[in-house]
Amino acid sequence: MDIQLDLAPCGYFSISDSGIVQTINQTLLTMLGYERDELVGQHIESTMSVSNKVFFHTYFYPYIQLYGHVDEMYFTFRTRDQQAVPVLLNGVRQTRNGESVVDCVVVVMRKRIEHEKDILHTKTKLQELYQATQEANKELERLHEEYKIKEQALIKVNDQLETLASTDLLTGLKNRRFFQEKMVESLLMFQEKQRYFSLLVVDIDHFKSINDTYGHPIGDLVLGNLAGLLQSVSRSTDVVARYGGEEFVIILSDCEEEQARGIAERYRSQVASADWGEYNITVSIGVATVVEEDTEKSLFQKADNALYASKTGGRNRVTHAAQMVRS
Repeated sequence: MDIQLDLAPCGYFSISDSGIVQTINQTLLTMLGYERDELVGQHIESTMSVSNKVFFHTYFYPYIQLYGHVDEMYFTFRTRDQQAVPVLLNGVRQTRNGESVVDCVVVVMRKRIEHEKDILHTKTKLQELYQATQEANKELERLHEEYKIKEQALIKVNDQLETLASTDLLTGLKNRRFFQEKMVESLLMFQEKQRYFSLLVVDIDHFKSINDTYGHPIGDLVLGNLAGLLQSVSRSTDVVARYGGEEFVIILSDCEEEQARGIAERYRSQVASADWGEYNITVSIGVATVVEEDTEKSLFQKADNALYASKTGGRNRVTHAAQMVRS
């Protein structure tokens, strides 16, 4: 980092998509009371309180993933000795050296706090006027109603942002990020309560030829229609998500090997027998059922390997990872 950026009159840091600090300037280190080697390589959330971690997860990550930038986000960091540092944060997501990074700039906002104190003082004065005259009372009631309307609008916007952050826009299914969160939850339930679950990885056979023959708009239509079919066949307790491209993932709750194979076969046959118009659609499916030593990565890898076996075995078929071990 050059000295101009290191000593700039504002804080600067860059993080990976997962939140690991890659670079941080001296200005921000001084602001927070840390040494460089204490934060580089650590998660940026190590400088946050619990409530600010929640806010960072529900606003910053979803917004940066959807739009590639966050502008004028009012936020609070914690110093090494747990003092609050209110800042205005701007961030932009970009690719550098082939990797996705998020560059952020922060400016201390203590003057804004003083401004907020002034607003609070003004509100107190309004309350005094409310007590003094009926006219002020009516005005305050109007302002209160306006505040409630804006509060409800803000709640609605936040709900929409949360939905967008967990939804695949093309198919309407849950997205990869939501799926990964549910995988972690399912593994925890298995470890704590022995609640078995299975994972299906579903891939459209010869999808590239559909795009090449009919065009990408038809390919997108196929993805949307397949998403609807998978969702309609699934149980209310299952998680159906788009993993990426023409690949879908399904978490089958309370489901062991034999049942998982039967459910996967039902998905496969429903797709194969559906009316797709002038083109034919089939899927290959890989299945894995959780065991004691599994991690999120290992379980997905087993299902993905089973999917590869279905593909190389002729497509339009179901393979369970346990079959591969036994054979």
